[in-house]
Amino acid sequence: MKIFLLRFSLFVLLWAYMIWQYSPQLSLSIFIFSIAVTLFFFLSLERMLLFLYIGLSLVTMIHSILLMDETFITFLIILFVTAISAFQLRGSQELYYLIVNFIIIGGLALYHRSNFIEVILMLALFYFFIISLNRLTNERQEQIEIYDQLLSEYRKFKRMNLVAEEDTRLQERNRIARDIHDSVGHRLTALIMQLEILAIQEKKDSYRELKRMANESLEETRHAVKALQSDENEGIATVIHLIRRLEAESHIRVQFTTQQGVLSVKLSNDQSVVLYRVIQEALTNAMRHAQSREIHIILGKSAIGDISFDITNSIYEVRNFTDGFGLTSMKKRVEEIGGKVEVYQTNSQFIVKGSFPIDQGEYVCGG
Repeated sequence: MKIFLLRFSLFVLLWAYMIWQYSPQLSLSIFIFSIAVTLFFFLSLERMLLFLYIGLSLVTMIHSILLMDETFITFLIILFVTAISAFQLRGSQELYYLIVNFIIIGGLALYHRSNFIEVILMLALFYFFIISLNRLTNERQEQIEIYDQLLSEYRKFKRMNLVAEEDTRLQERNRIARDIHDSVGHRLTALIMQLEILAIQEKKDSYRELKRMANESLEETRHAVKALQSDENEGIATVIHLIRRLEAESHIRVQFTTQQGVLSVKLSNDQSVVLYRVIQEALTNAMRHAQSREIHIILGKSAIGDISFDITNSIYEVRNFTDGFGLTSMKKRVEEIGGKVEVYQTNSQFIVKGSFPIDQGEYVCGG
């Protein structure tokens, strides 16, 4: 933004100097200047850049033809804008703009009867500098894009590795909980029943004491099973925590909205992973295809109690899209847990929305 303001200030100063020194009709010059300033301001939006740059050159040319006898300051403004274009236009766009400016400057030189040969030689030297600068800028931009892609892939791989490790750990804890439930829990239940029978038959207090101790052991076993499964049902708060970490790494702003009662919902590990993957893919899609740095996420509960998600990001150019590998995998993951996903775009937004049922089942020891 600071660089743009500096360029804008220099552009305004050049125009102000030209109007003050050489314009015979101040009001008409100011009107044309306001058009040029508007076009220059829109350069900051980085959309339709080639047309904006050509428009700036044409407006400057029209001002020169209508109101100017001096060509040097006009050429200087056009060349200044051309130098700025070297940092924004890519490949063939810069070449087209250089050709347009060559025609404009050459035409102005002939119209004002300037030394055409000197103007063309000066322009050729300047173009050599501009083409070199544009090539270096493009190479640097390509290196930045490659670095960002590699960094994004590295972070994605790192996150996948962490999630896989967490998934393995939780699966192992769940397996241990099942084993405790199936072996220790059932045996303690059987032992309590045997002690109850002995206590009735023998009528000894020692059997009742043993039964009490066995009941306490069974209760402790139940607590142990639930403790082992606590990470299996951490809920949406854990998913939000993971997304906040992803937000910090990706330098993208995530606007979270959670409807009442959602944060208290318990999710299984599979459901948590799927919800995280859906949001992760939506963020990746926003950064890669929409060049969006802000995404809105709404998590709620549907009328039938399912978890619902609505993920939107702004788009600046509507393009036809097909489900790539990421979106296809995302839909498949949600379908595997009994849910559904819709992916579509409007004139201004890309939207991912869907829902999946909540599995409330959990393992506890019988008795």
